[in-house]
Amino acid sequence: MINGKWQMESPFCPIPIQEYPQILLAHGGGGRLMKQLIEKMFLPVFGPASPSLLHDAALLSLNGETAFTTDSYVVHPLFFPGGDIGSLAVHGTVNDLAMAGAKPLYLSVGFILEEGLPMETLWRVVVSIQRAAEQSGVRIVTGDTKVVDRGKGDGIFINTAGIGIKRHSQKIGPGEVRPGDLLLVNGDLGRHGIAIMAAREGLAFETAIESDSAPLADLIEALLSRGIELHCLRDLTRGGLASALNEIAEAAGVTIRIEEDRIPIQEAVRGACEILGLDPLYVANEGRFVAFVAPRDAERALSILRADPLGIHASLIGRVTEDGGVSVVMKSTIGTDRRVDMLAGNQLPRIC
Repeated sequence: MINGKWQMESPFCPIPIQEYPQILLAHGGGGRLMKQLIEKMFLPVFGPASPSLLHDAALLSLNGETAFTTDSYVVHPLFFPGGDIGSLAVHGTVNDLAMAGAKPLYLSVGFILEEGLPMETLWRVVVSIQRAAEQSGVRIVTGDTKVVDRGKGDGIFINTAGIGIKRHSQKIGPGEVRPGDLLLVNGDLGRHGIAIMAAREGLAFETAIESDSAPLADLIEALLSRGIELHCLRDLTRGGLASALNEIAEAAGVTIRIEEDRIPIQEAVRGACEILGLDPLYVANEGRFVAFVAPRDAERALSILRADPLGIHASLIGRVTEDGGVSVVMKSTIGTDRRVDMLAGNQLPRIC
């Protein structure tokens, strides 16, 4: 290591080889192993210098503040209740830009296609991408296509990049979180992950469960345009609410306290999680976010969220405290406190 950065010619891999000699599915699951991979391998080589600067999109100084993000989508199956890999790719990229407080404008789309993929399947995905882009108010402006051997690509993988413009003066990110902030979520949690699992495994529940996949930029814009003081935003994708809060608590150096009976979860999702042995706090979402809001603006923010179909079930679920230490603590429905830790592995792989 020289000047705090690993040199490319270094023969020493910073991940303990004796512990993880190969990439595991859990390294992409949003939990402890993914965090280790990012902090020990990627950050020392690529930057930024401090993990506290990590966020859903980078803000660039290009004639004003420009947000830039990239993501890849390997969801299986390609089509699921409430969406498909195409709409998911657009929503996920748009939402990453929105979480940085930016208005999404342009996307790139890169396809990795497997030989033998039915052309009709590709057409359905392409049409879905265009419809989702129109709904989200963004344009597809560039792209790329590669084809891999039969049996090497699982149908379709998609990579996207997105550019947006930040048109306000608020600083939004984990480093802005402070004691007293109140936590809002814009709706019920866990539907996306359970919808994917049900489609993948052929499970049939008494009540049909659809993914919550949706673009969130307009909802965030409604908060910003009304002058709501937002300190941090995070979409609750891989690792769910629990992983997102742990990442933010560590970056901000604070304790986050949430209340179980305030967290909206559909009974069908709760029941499915009990059957499958899953904790809904860790199940992925694709149309949900948590907002850290100044206390004086919390009620007004809730009213704004609930006026939109994507925020009709918004709820105030917790607060940032001065308890000391760095942790996420949940008050259970029976009144006891339990620590909500970072998930070590991966509850549901390939959900985005």
